[in-house]
Amino acid sequence: MTTTIAGYDTVAVFVGLDVGKSEHHAVALDRAGKKLYDKTLPQDEARLRQIIADLSIHGPVLVVVDQPATIGALPVAVARAAGAIVGYLPGLSMRRIADLHPGEAKTDARDAAIIAETARTMPHTLRSIQVDDEQVAELTMLCGFDDDLAAQITQVSNRIRGLLTQIHPALERVIGAHLDHPAMLTLLRKHPSPEAMRTAGTKRLGNLLLKHAPRKGRVWAEEITAALGQQTVTVTGTNAAALVLPRLAAQLQTLQTQRDDVAAEVETLVEAHPLHPVLTSMPGVGVRTAARLLTEVAGKAFPTAGHLAAYAGLAPVTRRSGTSIRGEHPSRRGNKTLKRALFLSAFAALRDPESRAYYNRKIAQGKRHNQALIALARRRSDVLYAMLRDGTLYQPRLPITA
Repeated sequence: MTTTIAGYDTVAVFVGLDVGKSEHHAVALDRAGKKLYDKTLPQDEARLRQIIADLSIHGPVLVVVDQPATIGALPVAVARAAGAIVGYLPGLSMRRIADLHPGEAKTDARDAAIIAETARTMPHTLRSIQVDDEQVAELTMLCGFDDDLAAQITQVSNRIRGLLTQIHPALERVIGAHLDHPAMLTLLRKHPSPEAMRTAGTKRLGNLLLKHAPRKGRVWAEEITAALGQQTVTVTGTNAAALVLPRLAAQLQTLQTQRDDVAAEVETLVEAHPLHPVLTSMPGVGVRTAARLLTEVAGKAFPTAGHLAAYAGLAPVTRRSGTSIRGEHPSRRGNKTLKRALFLSAFAALRDPESRAYYNRKIAQGKRHNQALIALARRRSDVLYAMLRDGTLYQPRLPITA
């Protein structure tokens, strides 16, 4: 049985660590399966170092965790700094192996013992934690924060549009369509009510918008003035909205700035990753999509392209039962984050002639827009699998000539 853990043949002590938020449980076995340690450890660097040092008396130590990120990040870092070999047992493998052991109890001590025994007897189930995994862990954290910022931006934007719709629907139709532009947010901060905008006039509004939108400033100012003329009554709650809108606009600007900063950090990490030129060579794959592919695909082993498609939820599910139920249906399972990234990437790739031609063929076959995009995403998933497997750049198919 082979393993990706370098130096596994020299290991004398196998430590299974079931990590927790405040404390871990460690079980250490020697080559013969004799238990050397079975206790609870605090989430503390000094204590972790001491245990690894004590076990190192018996020989090289292999520390295997069930979660290398978040709550397991400190034990991994301490073990590596203490000179121990570090490995990772995936959660799915852990659950399947646990079913083979007697008993139905779910305790930290049992899980740690199973991890240690698996590390000793089934090294092929382990994965090595490399430097790339650290980059992926950082990307995962930043992408998660980016998702939170995106959700907050959507929430605040909807709140602003809701207030504008309540007090002046015509004005919302103009401002709401460009709410992601700094010019509109600056306008709401300085002139947060319809009356304030009327008082400012078209010229002053245009001068204000021109500072952030040189091309469209004057046009938007005229559209805002025209919208203001479509309503003469003042709706109840307008004064309160004038107090809330500038604060919401300032909050939205801050969130957008933070997301831009996170995007810059993500771009730096993606460009430093070895797979960056491979991923970005595919049409429709930008920085954010490449980051998602790294966090959801890199480091995972897929035997075939079909396994990757099934993991992403892009492979159709066949349902058959006698003669009454027959056919294939879209999968509702899989990695939702990866599926969304591949779907949006396929949509962005419609500018590519080859992808557009494939999409048009699916439309001609009677598929709807989303169905054609899912089919394109499935096809691109197969290409992505080959690129990652061989480490090659994207190569479009050569046109067939007469």
